Amino acid sequence: MSGSVRIRAGTPVPGRSDVAMKTRLLAQGRALSVGVLALGAFAPSCVIAQNAADDWKFAASLYGWAPDIGGQVQFPSGAAGTIDVDVGAILEHLKMTAQGSFEARKGRWSVFTDVIYLDVGDSSTRTRNLELAGRPLPAGVTAAMDFDLKSLFLTLAAGYRVAQSDNATLDVLLGARYARFEETFDWEFTGSFGATTPPPLTGVQEATIDHWDAIAGVRGRFTLGAGHNWIVPYQFDVGTGDSESSWHAMVGLGYAFGWGDVGVAWRHLEYNVEPNGPITEMNFDGPAFGATVHW
Repeated sequence: MSGSVRIRAGTPVPGRSDVAMKTRLLAQGRALSVGVLALGAFAPSCVIAQNAADDWKFAASLYGWAPDIGGQVQFPSGAAGTIDVDVGAILEHLKMTAQGSFEARKGRWSVFTDVIYLDVGDSSTRTRNLELAGRPLPAGVTAAMDFDLKSLFLTLAAGYRVAQSDNATLDVLLGARYARFEETFDWEFTGSFGATTPPPLTGVQEATIDHWDAIAGVRGRFTLGAGHNWIVPYQFDVGTGDSESSWHAMVGLGYAFGWGDVGVAWRHLEYNVEPNGPITEMNFDGPAFGATVHW
């Protein structure tokens, strides 16, 4: 019959609830597809960011540190002396120096090393203001003296980044620092001592220590300015082991470029060595300047 709709027996007629359910399922399916596509779009960037964070990064620095040097030395003969060398004397009587550092970083972990070698010395010939055991020597006595101080510091440490923001980082560090001090004093007296009992007319006396200390501390940097180009690096650590105690502090100011950064810093390193040893204490304090290359 024309105009009529035939319905076979057993064929369900779709109701409004079925149509609404199909519409909801279709909408959910489309939303799921869009979500999958969105995740697919973001996934590569997340992987790239993760890979970038996990890549090895390196930094190498060359710098010059010209500290004032102070300390107390006890030569084998029992004669005690105080070391006091200012930065001017360091620059004037510097024989050799080598200073640099290297860092490797992967994610939050890092390892680094720092090496400082200083060799300073001076020779002097004096005919006045000479004393022996607190008593002045005769005016006719001449003393020719030569003093040499060699210092080596080697730091080996690992760090873990505990905090990081757009303008600051903070790492905790654990490691070891090796220190070697060599002091040599040569002398020669000439002239007449008269009634004064003379000391040995010539001689060489030496004092040497080799110490390993475990160290722990913090290091990091702040950035300043809208472009984060100005940087303020810092480090502080304390140590003990072969020496009674030691501590090191550094704070600086630098400017970052695409290849690395340059800057200046103030650095202090102090050792309380041995109360009754040949060298009881040593301290180094002064400015440093240098450059760092990143890759």
